[in-house]
Amino acid sequence: CALPIYPLEIISEYGADSLRFSLVTGNSAGNDMRFSNKKVEAARNFCNKVYNASRFVLMNIGDEAVGEIDMSALDIADKWILHRLNTIAKEVSQNMDNFDLNVACQKVYDFIWTEFCDWYIEMAKPRLYGEDESAKANVKAILVRVLGDSMKLLHPFMPFITEEIWQALPHEGEYLIRAQWPEYREELNFKADETAMEAVKDAISAVRARRAEMNVPP
Repeated sequence: CALPIYPLEIISEYGADSLRFSLVTGNSAGNDMRFSNKKVEAARNFCNKVYNASRFVLMNIGDEAVGEIDMSALDIADKWILHRLNTIAKEVSQNMDNFDLNVACQKVYDFIWTEFCDWYIEMAKPRLYGEDESAKANVKAILVRVLGDSMKLLHPFMPFITEEIWQALPHEGEYLIRAQWPEYREELNFKADETAMEAVKDAISAVRARRAEMNVPP
């Protein structure tokens, strides 16, 4: 027979957020699921990804005051990430209203891991390390906005790590659970820029794949 599962032991090894997240992802309402330590471990890896991304943002803003985003100075990458965040906020809100928690959870996961961490942070680095102070200030404001709103969207599924990160970011209010939920804003609808950015991503991915196939050094 199957061995009993003790939640406190799982939490002790992987963390409460990891257990909570693993029970929501990949499981639709009304269905039974087989418990897997590998899913909890994968959720813990996601926690590490979120933590490392937040540490990068906090390290780069330091003790400086972060201003508002200059909408007139956005480049294609900025518009793309703001558009994607805006879209995800709308879709996740709809999923939550319909109690499609697993779908909402997966969308937040994909946005944070792939679009924010793997793509936008890398595209932001040249400006963060560049000499243009106005460009540097604007990308810092965008990083703080995207990370802060991402923590709000992730908070129902991972309440502990998101609260800790949000408290370290510039914010208004006492607790994340009482913060304003991200809402769709029409002025952040940059559909044309999203399409253009996806073409750029496809080109980069194709070059990386060919480089790997031909063993070309980075």
